[in-house]
Amino acid sequence: MAKILTITNQKGGVGKTTTCVNLAASLAATKKRILLVDLDPQGNASMGSGVDKHTLENTVYEVLTDKVKIQEAIIKDTPAGYDLIGSNGDLTAAEVELLQIPRREFRLKMALMEVSEDYDFVLIDNPPSLNLLTVNALASSAGVIIPMQCEYYALEGISALIGTIDKINKRLNPALKIEGILRTMFDPRMSLTKDVSTHLVEYFGDKVYRTVIPRNVRLAEAPSHGLPALLYDKNSRGAVAYLALAGELIRRTQIEEKEQSEKKEQSQEA
Repeated sequence: MAKILTITNQKGGVGKTTTCVNLAASLAATKKRILLVDLDPQGNASMGSGVDKHTLENTVYEVLTDKVKIQEAIIKDTPAGYDLIGSNGDLTAAEVELLQIPRREFRLKMALMEVSEDYDFVLIDNPPSLNLLTVNALASSAGVIIPMQCEYYALEGISALIGTIDKINKRLNPALKIEGILRTMFDPRMSLTKDVSTHLVEYFGDKVYRTVIPRNVRLAEAPSHGLPALLYDKNSRGAVAYLALAGELIRRTQIEEKEQSEKKEQSQEA
């Protein structure tokens, strides 16, 4: 069964979509079965995956509003190397329509249950705001990856996001937890960057990924070519960093699965 991860931050411009696209490509490069769900009406994750959002027949909008089955909206084997459920401006209408639908917070979760056996990881890209789309993503997920820049305002934003995650955990999804904090656009030459990074590690401990994503021109250029950095320039610092992040995520997941298996065996013996 797939491990479903939401990549979100209520602050814009921190690298959510960049992380979604490049982590998906890096996991796919390790032969993992990956589905990327673009839950942002801007459709940037779709375009960055080599898919023209303007030509999509079925998107996540049609899935959420029961116009098509999820299988009909999945684009197999995108140029970026993974499966995708795309998005475009039509998704802006979804929030209004969802208000009229029972169990509206669980529309995405119910859809993903139909295909969760087909993938190892499902990654969900989100808009930079807390709305019904983001709530659907959080209600569907086992964990949240929080990309953030090491700057003062980012610390304020992350405290608000943690409060949101806690509320979703209590009211809609008891399995939801913070999967990891990812430091993006990292520049070790700046003293503020190092100070904020130190505070993050002190507060969140091993929830902070050891991997950091550097400021990198290739990461910024790749989306205009409809490619993740790994396929645009595999030797770039950004591509190498996301490969390292994929390895770290896989190792953490394996350790978690082993611990859960051991606990299950112990409870059965008891």
